Amino acid sequence: MPKVKKEENTEMKSLTEMVEYIARALVSSPDDVSVNHELLVEDELEKHVIKLKVEENDKGKIIGKEGRVAQSIRSLLRVAAVKLDTRINLDIE
Repeated sequence: MPKVKKEENTEMKSLTEMVEYIARALVSSPDDVSVNHELLVEDELEKHVIKLKVEENDKGKIIGKEGRVAQSIRSLLRVAAVKLDTRINLDIE
């Protein structure tokens, strides 16, 4: 079972703000967008998880046709993860 650490650094804070900014621009109800960050540690490996919560009727706008919008957001996070030498996952709820 991975351990969840609540640790906030400036790089991850700016990435969560970026995801929130993109999501708010895409959805019909921007006030209902929430983004949380968790750091999971399992066997000395760190994995950052950014959880994006939107209203049920806005999920299609975030995921996009054939998942292209979600994949684009994940690609931006992957580039940042390489720069930070870590792993970042995006969960859309």
